[in-house]
Amino acid sequence: MVKPKKYLGQHFLTDTNIAQKIVLGLGEDVRSKVLEIGPGTGVLTQYLYDKYKSDFFAIEIDNEAFEYLQTQYPSIGKNLINADFLKINIKDYFNTEMSIIGNFPYNISSQIFFKVLENKDIVQNVVCMIQKEVADRIRANHGNKTYGILSVFLQAYYDIDFLFNVKPGVFNPPPKVDSSVIRLKRNNKKKLGCNEKLFFNIVKTGFNQRRKTLRNSLKSIVADVSQEEEIFKKRPEQLSVDEFVRLTNIIESKLEDTKC
Repeated sequence: MVKPKKYLGQHFLTDTNIAQKIVLGLGEDVRSKVLEIGPGTGVLTQYLYDKYKSDFFAIEIDNEAFEYLQTQYPSIGKNLINADFLKINIKDYFNTEMSIIGNFPYNISSQIFFKVLENKDIVQNVVCMIQKEVADRIRANHGNKTYGILSVFLQAYYDIDFLFNVKPGVFNPPPKVDSSVIRLKRNNKKKLGCNEKLFFNIVKTGFNQRRKTLRNSLKSIVADVSQEEEIFKKRPEQLSVDEFVRLTNIIESKLEDTKC
């Protein structure tokens, strides 16, 4: 059996009932390729392959786990990939809509979400088990102290649903924290209605100094801010996604005026 490796953040799920619930989280309307990230000992894999057959793929960085999965699930064949998800070009493997599922390692879950955002044009669904604290942050509404960069970016492009919580005792080894399973479903926004590169920069810059008002935290982007503009008197966690879009358009207009 595969030994969990601390440096890879591995906590293998051992409860097959929870595994089946996670797989069911994708729903019945998935008509795309499905990629499992970090299958480990294959507790999700067995149900995913049964359901999706040749449309199922799995990517595993751990050589020991990869060899174990090859032995246990030989029918997956070339759809089992021995590589680092964070380093691959997803579009080298998928050129149409796809879904992602997995028990994400806690230490790289945020990086996985940023990669999802980079490929939001093809990643239609994500069902994942992550640290409960991170799940709460992603789902947080504006005005909440846990609302942050990932909340804004993911909520801009995905509808986010909480599915259920998972206690530490169903893992080997048990983590020191609770986990949550959430689902991300791509919304119908092809474009945000603003300069998206500037939007990302504004959100990151604002939350990197979240205790400051936007007037002060965004000085490195725009210096000329009227005292009358209420939105600049707020802190970043007070703004909804739509308000960040409006702020981006205001700032872009100011930057254009500066060029004239």
